[in-house]
Amino acid sequence: MNLRNAGRKGMMLPFAIELDGQFCGQLTVGNMVRGPLCSAWIGYWIAKDLAGKGIATTALALGVDHCFRAVGLHRLEATVRPENEASQSVLRRVGFRDEGFLRRYLHVDGDWRDHKLVAILTDDYPDTAISRLVRQGRAQW
Repeated sequence: MNLRNAGRKGMMLPFAIELDGQFCGQLTVGNMVRGPLCSAWIGYWIAKDLAGKGIATTALALGVDHCFRAVGLHRLEATVRPENEASQSVLRRVGFRDEGFLRRYLHVDGDWRDHKLVAILTDDYPDTAISRLVRQGRAQW
């Protein structure tokens, strides 16, 4: 699997997620703030027919490692709808922790929707997010 940087546009890093050379989703890092905050948000989506195969988990781990190692961020945040158990599972496997509840946070499908706020810090890993997946038996080198 590859994350292919689709170019830097302002304070956003969009990546195409490819599997065996075929586009299958996107991972985006946005609202990067430097200085004392040194933080950003991260989001992703995967084609429905490829869900449940570990692609989102691996892509997210690669994105976290890139943000912490190459970009030098300290913190990444993500929001997820409370009913989206699959995405919450992806975030947990990579090491994101619950931090709060955002009431009527985003306008989705014609209404304001609640979201959970999760985050991960560089301090959460002695090495990398990918190494964590390898140790858990969820990935291999």
